[in-house]
Amino acid sequence: MNCIIVDDEPLGRKGMELLVDELHYLTLKDQFPNAILAKEYLDNNAIDLIFLDIEMPGLNGLDFIRSLKQSPLIILSTAYPQFALEAFELDVVDYLVKPVAFGRFLKAVEKAKEFYELLNKKETTIDSIQDDFIFIRSERKIIKLFFSDIKYIKGLKDYVMIYTIDDKFITAMNIKTIHSKIPNQIFTRINKSHVINIKFLTSIEHDVVYLGNSEFTLGNTYRDHFISTFISDKLIKR
Repeated sequence: MNCIIVDDEPLGRKGMELLVDELHYLTLKDQFPNAILAKEYLDNNAIDLIFLDIEMPGLNGLDFIRSLKQSPLIILSTAYPQFALEAFELDVVDYLVKPVAFGRFLKAVEKAKEFYELLNKKETTIDSIQDDFIFIRSERKIIKLFFSDIKYIKGLKDYVMIYTIDDKFITAMNIKTIHSKIPNQIFTRINKSHVINIKFLTSIEHDVVYLGNSEFTLGNTYRDHFISTFISDKLIKR
C-alpha cells in the first residue's frame, strides 16, 4: 500500500517513518509538515493510506479529512485521546495515541490492509433481502446470508463490509441504506460507522460496546436509542 505521513512535528514524522519501514507491504511515498501540502499532493497522486496527526497549524487533521472528496484510508496518530469519538465519526480506520508502540501500530495497519484488499476485490451487490436473510451477489455467485449469522456491519465511505461468523463481504452501498433494509429488532446503529447484531453483544463499558473480542465506540447520537431499546427493559435491578 502506498502511504504518506502528515505531522507537523519532525520527531513525529520520523517515528512514524521508522514504524512504516518495518512492514514490507507499506511504501512511504512522501511526508508533509502540514495538511495543506498533503492536500495539494493528493490532488495529483493516488495514495492508499494516510498516517495523520490531528493538532496541526492552519488546517487540523479532522478538518483535513472533511475537506477530502475522495478520502484514502486514514489512521490518525495523535497525543490527544479526547478526539477519538469525533475521529471515528469520520470513518477513520484507527486512532493511535502517541507514543505509538509497534504492536498497536501493526494492529491498525493490518486493519487498513484488510479494508484495502476488500475494496480492491470485485464489488459485490445485495441482490435481495428476505424475511430472515439477504442474498449478496459476489462475482459469479449469489451468496445467502442469514441475519442470525451477521455479527456487525462497518461503513466505509460508499461501501459497507458485512462481517459474519465465518467470513466477510463488501458491497457498494452506504451504511444508512443497508440499515434501513434489515430488521431493527436485532440490528442497531451504535455510531456513524457501525451497525451491530444485538445477539452478539457481550458487554458495555462506559462508551465502549463489546461483541466478544471486537470493541466499538458508542456514539452520543445513538446512545439513548440503544440503551432504551435494548438495555433498560432487560436490565435486572434491585
